[in-house]
Amino acid sequence: MVAVSEKRILVIDSSAKVRRDLETFLKNENYYIETGRRLTEAIKKISQGYFDCLILDVDLPEMKGYEAVPILKNLDPKIKIIMTAGKNTKRLEAKVRAQDIFFYFIKSFGKDELKLAIENAFNESRRTNP
Repeated sequence: MVAVSEKRILVIDSSAKVRRDLETFLKNENYYIETGRRLTEAIKKISQGYFDCLILDVDLPEMKGYEAVPILKNLDPKIKIIMTAGKNTKRLEAKVRAQDIFFYFIKSFGKDELKLAIENAFNESRRTNP
C-alpha cells in the first residue's frame, strides 16, 4: 500500500535510456517512480493507481504525446502532466501548449529545470487538494 504523502511520478518515454536516467534521478530526489514505454502502459497504470505527476514524452509509439493528453486527463483530471521533447519547434510548442499540461520541458535544458517543475507541480497539488 502506498503512503498518502508519497510523491508518485509516472514516466512514459519510448527511450529506455531516458526512462532509466529519470528513474535514477527522481528516486534520488525521494520520489516514487514507475515507468513505461507506451501510451497503453500509461493508461493501464493511471487506471490502476494514483500518480501526482506524469512525465510524458511527445514522441510516443502510438501517437503524439500532446494528442494523448485528453485521454489521460479523462482518466485522472488532477494529474499534473509535464510534456517532454528532445527538440523544439514553434509549431510543436504551440500544439503542446494548447493541451491541458502543467509544464513543457525540452530535454536538452538539463534536469534542474525539470526538478523545479516537478516540485511546483507537487506544491500546486497540495494547494488544490488539502
